[in-house]
Amino acid sequence: MRGFTFIETIITVAIFALTLGAVGGFLMLGYRTQSFAFEQSQAISETRRGIEQMTKELREATTGQDGSYVLDTTDDYELIFYSDIDKDNEIEQVRYVINPAGGGSGSATQFCTTFTAGGSCNVVFSDFLQETLESATLQVSLEGDLNGGSETALISGDGVSLGTLCTGGDCGQCVAFYQDLTSFDVTSQATDDFLEVFVDGSSSVDPICDWEEPNHSLKARIQFSWQEAVSVEATAVFQKIVTDPTGWPPTYTGTQETFVISENARNEARELPVFTYYDKDNNLLLDPTSRLNDTTRIHLELIVNTNPERAPDDFSIETDVRLRNLKQNL
Repeated sequence: MRGFTFIETIITVAIFALTLGAVGGFLMLGYRTQSFAFEQSQAISETRRGIEQMTKELREATTGQDGSYVLDTTDDYELIFYSDIDKDNEIEQVRYVINPAGGGSGSATQFCTTFTAGGSCNVVFSDFLQETLESATLQVSLEGDLNGGSETALISGDGVSLGTLCTGGDCGQCVAFYQDLTSFDVTSQATDDFLEVFVDGSSSVDPICDWEEPNHSLKARIQFSWQEAVSVEATAVFQKIVTDPTGWPPTYTGTQETFVISENARNEARELPVFTYYDKDNNLLLDPTSRLNDTTRIHLELIVNTNPERAPDDFSIETDVRLRNLKQNL
């Protein structure tokens, strides 16, 4: 009987290795898929229990211990009401909210000073973005020799003129505080993660002021704030915050207790409200005042997904609650 040749042996081993690798990869993929499916199932189960509890609490909502109306806040992503959730004959304030609301945000403040007549100064904001910019705002206020009609300061961002402060002699001379606070939209200038702000004094702004820094003509306080867009992968925490009434007369200013309902809420990334509000005729309420005054039914929908880049997809948990103490059709 003839045995395997060396070449045949090498080919056999290679085929066996490839087969073993393919089987191993398939088993590993199956394990990871099963593990993720289990995590998703656990997250859904825990979230469902929290929402069932919320439904019971909301159904029994009533006037606050301090006399507050049954509903305190009725926003798309936040609901505050009053209810005796632990049956201790005291009415707790209960807040359900997605936190954080939206993408990342931030704020930074810088100052600049000029010591020459009609001088200019500048500041730079950079490396502030983690995700895509949604909006950005610049707030500028001034101090200096600014009391005359021709004593003004031009504000610009990345070479684009934004506006002029202290026009018409509206500001005072060397007043030792910042004045004429003005806001500018600088979203288009800040999308590249860089913003250079210039403050240019007119020629008649003289170096005669001494607040904090002697012989300056102009000081500027420049605050830059930005908001990032919510990405499709963004997660948010849906939580419950309970505040007990304290003191007499009772107030809701004491210690708060926080419970996490879901760490994998996707509503804001999907632009889907958590809460929607309806009146006694089942008309959808959009106006904030109408929501507070006319709501008798609240619909909740929470989107849960532990990893939106992998199957299974989003899971929606929905419920409707009629507030017993707000019925208007009896």
